Amino acid sequence: MLKRVTTCLFFLAAQAAFAQTGTNYDESKVKPYTLPAVLETFSGETVRTKKEWEKKRRPEILEAFRREVFGRVPDKRLPVRYEVISEDGQALGGKAVRKEIRACFSDSPSQCMAILIYLPKSPQPVPVFMGLNFEGNHTLYNDPGIELNPRWMRRTDVRGVVNHQATEASRGTLYGRWQLEKLIDRGYGLVTVYQGDLELDRKTRSGDEGIRSLFPSSGQGDEWGSIALWSWGLSRVMDFLEKDPAIDKNRVALVGHSRLGKTALWAGAQDQRFAMVISNNSGEGGASLARRNYGETIADLNRAVSYWFCPNYKKYSEDPSLLPVDSHLLISLLAPRAVYVASATADQWADPRGEYVGASLAAPAYRLYGLKGLDDKEMPQPETPVSSLAVGYHLRTGEHDINAYDWDNYLNFADRYYQAARLSKRK
Repeated sequence: MLKRVTTCLFFLAAQAAFAQTGTNYDESKVKPYTLPAVLETFSGETVRTKKEWEKKRRPEILEAFRREVFGRVPDKRLPVRYEVISEDGQALGGKAVRKEIRACFSDSPSQCMAILIYLPKSPQPVPVFMGLNFEGNHTLYNDPGIELNPRWMRRTDVRGVVNHQATEASRGTLYGRWQLEKLIDRGYGLVTVYQGDLELDRKTRSGDEGIRSLFPSSGQGDEWGSIALWSWGLSRVMDFLEKDPAIDKNRVALVGHSRLGKTALWAGAQDQRFAMVISNNSGEGGASLARRNYGETIADLNRAVSYWFCPNYKKYSEDPSLLPVDSHLLISLLAPRAVYVASATADQWADPRGEYVGASLAAPAYRLYGLKGLDDKEMPQPETPVSSLAVGYHLRTGEHDINAYDWDNYLNFADRYYQAARLSKRK
């Protein structure tokens, strides 16, 4: 029998002002719950050293997430062909270099992804933030030199998307989410790919659309969902970045918002080449604890977007306590690398308190490496970021989104983390 440790409940000062049929936004209705201990194996063995963590506990947590939550990547390697789409050595008024690379996994145009890269001009390799985007690379900046993505878009009739297709009017419409010039001015590059280049965000799939058809279907309960496929794609982008001399491969930070925040966490958990992971409003299936039963639930995910996860995930819709893992274990898989979790006050659906608790309860894994986690018992107030060297969190006033305030905190956190890493190497 799996042993567990009881967590403390964190109460809100007042009931959330949001209401939705069947959804709990009342902190007083969050019943006591127990979580699997970070440093106790499924067989009940206590983990005391980082060697035991890396040899025993970490692998079994990874396996549990593959088997029960996100699904298993098929054991097949695909050849990749890279080609330059465009280059601009005088981007952003001459202070940056822009390049687009097409990575193809077959001869079919539908099985290629376009990688957009902006780098500050520098004689030294630069750190970068990397993540998937929702509506095409062209939405990051109003630059006619960026290829207009021709694929189906999930949202329609907003931000220049008409009948699920991007138009010229959609260029630069999501600039606020990426703050490109802010990153460049701070010495960081930006790398992104449209998530639909890997797999469209919809239940129905047909023909050779996307990458999935290049892999055999297992037909099993642990068959990978879209989040696992998108995560796989991020690692393939990393394969390319490792070979680019203009990029510091040891300072690549993953960033993702909402479902792409879930994707960033899972990609970083599996691929330890990523130095940092930033989870913005990732909610259920991401940074927030499933066992809290607040806001969105596993049942909600399986009703609306079950294709994001493996079929086995459906087993936990009625009783999340049966799930052998939870978000604090997902975040613990990132140790000793840096992780930052962020929430928004008006995004109760994503359970900000559950996101904070998930991040804070990953601390035991970080302590194995001599690093401090988020040990504070009280959730911080809005616009009051808290962090150790390796783990950070903030709650922002506002809606489910990612904005300039979020990026200011991510950049400050990255500055501190990378500076400490440089000083440590000199000793």
